[in-house]
Formats: sequence, C-alpha cells, structure tokens
Amino acid sequence: MNGYQITFFTHQDKRHKGKQVGEWLLHLAQELGLGGATLLTGGESFGHHRRIHSAHFFELADQPVEVMIAVTTEEADKLLDRLKAEGVHLFYVKTPIEFGVLGAPDQ
Repeated sequence: MNGYQITFFTHQDKRHKGKQVGEWLLHLAQELGLGGATLLTGGESFGHHRRIHSAHFFELADQPVEVMIAVTTEEADKLLDRLKAEGVHLFYVKTPIEFGVLGAPDQ
C-alpha cells in the first residue's frame, strides 16, 4: 500500500487539552481509526529556536518526543485537517512510503 509516514516532533512538557502532546496524538490517531502510531522518546534534540532539549536524570520535562504514523493519503489528509482545526502547534515531516504487513497475525 502507498501512503505517507508522518513524524511529529515535540517535547515531554508540551501540552494540548491538558495532555502531553505525544500522548494526545496517540489518542487522536486511535480516535480517527488509523492503523497505529508509535511514540518514541529521545535523549537530545534542538529545533528552530536553536535551544537544546534533553532528558536529564532528575528532569524529563524537556525530553524530546517523536510520534510516527504510517497512513494512506486519505488518512493523512484527515489527520492533518484535524490538527489544523485543533490549532495545535507541531513540527512534522511527511514522507511518501510503501507499507504493509507480513506474516500471520499474532494469536
């Protein structure tokens, strides 16, 4: 199947509607009926403000977070339209991909 990998970049202390943005995105993907999403945490990053974000032993609030979703063209449009309507400020990368499933499903 052809579609897109959309990867969102944020950090642990960024919130939308009272939830961490990464967690909120996972729930939104589920609500929209998307096939899945993965939340990854990073050790260190920097963004357009050139400020270093990092996970420290005592403080994880500034830890970089990435949410990755593989979607069809229609799902990508639905997701991005919803994010625009929500007014959430997020940096993302949208890359054309081929995706599918191999093997028998887990029992």
